[in-house]
This record gives sequence, C-alpha cells and structure tokens, in this order.
Amino acid sequence: MARPDPIATQVARRIRADIIGGGLAPGTRLTEKLLTERYAVSRMPVREALRALEAEGLVDTRPFAGSSVAASPEEDADDLFDVRLVVEAATARRAAECAAAQLAAGEPDARWWSVRREVSQVLEEGDLRIAEHNFEALAALNMRFHALVADLSGSASLRGVLHQISGRIEWLFAAHVTHRGPSAWSEHREIMRLIDGGDSAGAAALMELHVTLARDGYRKLVGTSNLSLTPDPE
Repeated sequence: MARPDPIATQVARRIRADIIGGGLAPGTRLTEKLLTERYAVSRMPVREALRALEAEGLVDTRPFAGSSVAASPEEDADDLFDVRLVVEAATARRAAECAAAQLAAGEPDARWWSVRREVSQVLEEGDLRIAEHNFEALAALNMRFHALVADLSGSASLRGVLHQISGRIEWLFAAHVTHRGPSAWSEHREIMRLIDGGDSAGAAALMELHVTLARDGYRKLVGTSNLSLTPDPE
C-alpha cells in the first residue's frame, strides 16, 4: 500500500483544524484555487487531502458541484455517540488484552510500546493545557488519546471505524467548549491504568462510562445553549 503524501497529510490537518475551529464554515466551497492559495501548496496534495477529509465526513464532494465543508455534525450527534460507545469499549478491551500479552511476551513488540509512550506524552500535554486553562486545545488531544487506544488494540477494523467518526466528534466538542475537560482527562489516566494492568473488562466498562458521560454532557450543553448559558465539554 502506498504511503500517504506527507504534504497532503499536513494540508488535511490544516483544513481539518480550520473546519473544526470555524475558520471554514459549513457549506464553504473548497475550490482547488482557494486551497492552493490559502495553504501555499500545489493542487495534487490538496486533492488527496480533500479525499481524506471526505472519508472523515468533514467534506462533501458531489459530481459537477465540487467540494464544500460538510454540514455541522450536531444533527448526527446521537448516532455518532452510539457508534463511539460500542467501538471505544471494544478498543479498550482489546488494548488491555494486548497489554497483558505484551507483559507476558519474552520479546515485547517495540511498535506497541512506542504507541504506549505516545499515549503518556499526550496525557502529559493535556495536563499542561489544563494547568494553562486552555480547554479548547483538549478537543484535538482528546481524540488523539482515543485514536492511540485504538492503535493499542491492534485491530485495524476498530481503528478504521473510529477514524471515520473522530473528526466529526472533535468538531462537536470544539463547537461547544465545556468545562468537563479536567475530570475527563483524569478518566483517561484511569482507563490507561486498567489497560496497563490487563483488566479488559474494567477498561471496557470505564471507557463506556467515559463516553456516556461525554454524550450526556453534550446533550446537556445543547439543551441549554438556547438559554445562552456557557457550555460545559468532554
């Protein structure tokens, strides 16, 4: 399988950040001319980036109409959380099983441990952002943590499903910055404690609770947003 173009990957990351951060509003036409000028790149990486973002549900591409920023994911929020509950409980369970296998192995998998070290780095960065009261930065770090747990699971299928919905979930949280960040971040550490200990049932149960609390918090935010109250996040 051909490796992704690193320039296209970088362009996709920048377009994704602009969509999630509100710099590119839903419905905005994403012409190659606009994007090549905005990001100072050629057309080929732009095309590849748009294909990647279409797969994530952040971009809509239609014949003869071209590409545009997708509609806000708010109407699909319940469906996204339903999928996430099942997938993420499964990734946590599988990650804990893999952790137990790594600890028992005579020659542990270097790649697995590399991902596990990256998890620690992400958690530490989240601690720093919380200390700075920079809760907005937690949206991307939150999804990075969950993607890494999927990597630890060793399941390409679970990683693929989570990747397809992760951008839209991040978009939901970025649109409704809340104050659940610190408590959610401590839950991440507890999930990792159970994964590291090989407790597959406990890791799955806590991950399910973690996502349930995120869903309930989001529903509360949306329910109170019409009253112009300050929202609360995962």
